[in-house]
Amino acid sequence: QVQLVESGGGLVQAGGSLRLSCAASGPPFTNYEMGWFRQAPGKEREFVAAFKWTAGSTYYTDSVKGRFTASRDSAKNTVYLQMNVLKPEDTAVYYCHADLERGGVRSRYWGQGTQVTVSS
Repeated sequence: QVQLVESGGGLVQAGGSLRLSCAASGPPFTNYEMGWFRQAPGKEREFVAAFKWTAGSTYYTDSVKGRFTASRDSAKNTVYLQMNVLKPEDTAVYYCHADLERGGVRSRYWGQGTQVTVSS
């Protein structure tokens, strides 16, 4: 069973920083992409950032460009999200996602979510 374990959320003042991490583990798989979505109260889940494993490239939603940086540790199948200059509107539950292939089947897996709260 593939598992995604997240850590690093918390409470921070506006302008501060947090770093999230997400590690994928389980039976052998091929990693295509890992990244983050977020969901604020009363809103739909939205894409934040992702790291394309094979290409080694990243992409972001416009609202976080220049403030958030995704990185990875390939050996550990772990993705990180460094969040700087945080704003109150970044407050949400952040969910890690991983697009993995096992036995020829590609699926999206989700972490349990970690709360990020930015106070003004």
